[in-house]
Amino acid sequence: MKPTLCISACLLLLLGGCGNLGQVNPWEKGNLAKPSMSFDGDPLDQRIEQHIYGSKENSSGGYGVGGGGCGCN
Repeated sequence: MKPTLCISACLLLLLGGCGNLGQVNPWEKGNLAKPSMSFDGDPLDQRIEQHIYGSKENSSGGYGVGGGGCGCN
């Protein structure tokens, strides 16, 4: 019983330090604020990948284009 109580107390103390991490200001973000670090990456590459995916799936839709792959608009 004592080892689990000790482990629980240690975990509680460790998690207590994560309570107030504060606000991150834009100038503190550094490299993460750069456009090259975005999830989408290069817009041209993203557009080409969407085109290839649409061609392989034989449909278009879900990217802001009206209609689906069935031909009905």
